[in-house]
Amino acid sequence: MKKSFVLAIGILLSLPLLFGQDKAGKKDTTTHINLYTCPKHPGIVTEQPGKCPVCGMDLNLSQKEILKSQVTKAYTCPLHADVISDKPGSCPKCGTTLNLSLKERMKADAVGVYQCPMHSDVKSDKPGKCSKCGMALKKS
Repeated sequence: MKKSFVLAIGILLSLPLLFGQDKAGKKDTTTHINLYTCPKHPGIVTEQPGKCPVCGMDLNLSQKEILKSQVTKAYTCPLHADVISDKPGSCPKCGTTLNLSLKERMKADAVGVYQCPMHSDVKSDKPGKCSKCGMALKKS
């Protein structure tokens, strides 16, 4: 009897996860393409890394792709690692709020050396006061 009860609770708790995956038929159908170019022959452009057909050098990410990755912030779903967005919002699969990706959080942490003791999101590269509460920023 006890095993049946635990099994029933487990099934009930997993149902939203099973049916929430294709909520309203929303799936990420965006095609993400990276462009690779030869350092010596910028006219050679492919969608996959490899060797330049002219000189045999390794193809690198194009300058445009590098700039795009540096400027674009990435937001991810804490439950679905495959859900990535360039804007904050909610996950199309489960509705959870998207958070800054680990890479973006690490970049933000590297910038600020001074931080508010009450508001960990307020950071600066120089000493000053917190914009929310006015407390002095402490060196982190």
